[in-house]
Amino acid sequence: MSSDIKAISRYLAKNHVVTLCTTSGTDLWCASCFYLFDRQSMGLIMMSETHTRHSEMALANPQVAGTIAAQTKNIALIQGIQYKGRLNLLLGEEETKARQLYVARFPVAKVATAPLWLLSLDEIKMTDNKLGFGKKLFWQRG
Repeated sequence: MSSDIKAISRYLAKNHVVTLCTTSGTDLWCASCFYLFDRQSMGLIMMSETHTRHSEMALANPQVAGTIAAQTKNIALIQGIQYKGRLNLLLGEEETKARQLYVARFPVAKVATAPLWLLSLDEIKMTDNKLGFGKKLFWQRG
């Protein structure tokens, strides 16, 4: 595993809110969602009702993009991710396994019945000023 993907994976595992941008036809929409990073699939497991605007758009067009960034005022500590991927509704055994992992990370979700989704990350660019101002790390699905 390259040092870039190790650093990116650590960052994804450490954080839990993703900005998700969807599009369908000429319509655009963004949403913030809690996520659980799944290193094995290099994806983010998220919970969202299918009737939300971003979910309806993802069902029509699974191509998504977005960011993950913690808030800091210190420029030297800025870290963040820009990504491109595909958002798909999980069903059956995949959904059952994902729900166990998601509830372990977010116990309040135990009572929720909303469906789970997998955001399969296809391309990532991470800015990590902790490694030097403007330092970029990259990963792309093979």
